[in-house]
Amino acid sequence: MIRIDAIWLATEPMDMRAGTETALARVIDVFGAAKPHCAYLFANRRATRMKVLVHDGVGVWLAARRLHQGKFHWPGIRHGPQAELDTEQLQALVLGLPWQRVGSNAAITML
Repeated sequence: MIRIDAIWLATEPMDMRAGTETALARVIDVFGAAKPHCAYLFANRRATRMKVLVHDGVGVWLAARRLHQGKFHWPGIRHGPQAELDTEQLQALVLGLPWQRVGSNAAITML
């Protein structure tokens, strides 16, 4: 499998007709660079489709996922242009679950 050390999510929607070159240009625009062993996630405006661009250190991979029912729990642009996810949060997001409640972000720190 492809090694992924960091997972980044772009909050602004992307046109899902975008191919590899357009998605790569968007990664550079939003994140500054496509770093090796990083995954970059984008969704459409309705958050029913997602594209993931992964730089494996040699080239790039582009994958797409579509939900037939429901939506991905995608943060709005008001939360900033990007967010970092861990592997557990990515697994929840891909299934259409509220990933913000998974992992270290779900820790209870006060009573």
